[in-house]
Amino acid sequence: MNRIIALWAVPRSTSTAFEWMMRQRGDMQCLHEPFGEAWYQGEDPMWPRFKAGEKTTPGLTIESVWDSIQRHAKQGPLFIKDFPHYINHMWTPDFLSYFTHAFLIRDPAKTITSMVDKWPDFDELEVGFPEQRALFDLVTALSGKTPPVIDSDDLLEKPHAVIESFCSAVDIPFIEQALSWEAGGDPSEHSWWDGGSFHANLAKSTGLVAQPRKYIDMTDAPSRVQRVNRRMQPHYQHLYQHRLR
Repeated sequence: MNRIIALWAVPRSTSTAFEWMMRQRGDMQCLHEPFGEAWYQGEDPMWPRFKAGEKTTPGLTIESVWDSIQRHAKQGPLFIKDFPHYINHMWTPDFLSYFTHAFLIRDPAKTITSMVDKWPDFDELEVGFPEQRALFDLVTALSGKTPPVIDSDDLLEKPHAVIESFCSAVDIPFIEQALSWEAGGDPSEHSWWDGGSFHANLAKSTGLVAQPRKYIDMTDAPSRVQRVNRRMQPHYQHLYQHRLR
C-alpha cells in the first residue's frame, strides 16, 4: 500500500485551502474529509446535533470509509484532510501506523467565531481541539518524533516558506506552482456538506498568498462563545509551541 499523508485539522482552519493546494500538485489522490461524511451523514450518524429525518446514507460507515481509503492507497500516493474527533475510537497503533501525520491548527477564537457564523447551534463536541491535541500527543508518543504542525496564520502570512517546510517534513517534493491556481474552481465537487457552501471564498481565490495576521476581539462575543474559546485555548497553545517556524 502506498503512503497516506493525513492532515489532521479542526473546522474553519483554512484546511480546505490547504487541500486545494495539494490537489494542484497532481502527483497524488486527495480525499476531502472522508471520515466526516460518515460521521455526519452515514447510516448511523455520530454527530451530537443529529435529528431523526436528517440525511443519512445507507452503507456509509466509518469502517466502510477506511476500507475505501485503503483501496485508494493501493492505487497510488494519497492525501486526506480530516478531523480527529471523527475517529478517536479508532486510534490503535496499527491504524495510526498507516499514516504520515501532520496537523493544521488555528486560534480557537477565529475557528469558533467562524463556526458560529455558519452553525449558530454548533455543539462543543464538533469543535475538535481536545481530540486534535490527544492525537498529536499519541502519535508523538508512538513514533518518538514530533509530527509537523502548521499554524493557519503562519500558512497565510508565509505560504511559500511554510509549505516548503511541510513538504520537507513529510518527505515529498515542494512544487511551487501548486501554491496558485485559476479563480473559479469548484471545491463543491469534492465537498459532501451542503453543496460546498462553506467554501465559497475558496472558489474565488487564486492561491495561497501572503495575508496580514488578523486578530479577533472576544470581548463582545456571546458568553457561550467566550466559554468555548477559553476551554479550547490550552489545547491550541499546546500544539502551537510545536509549529513549523
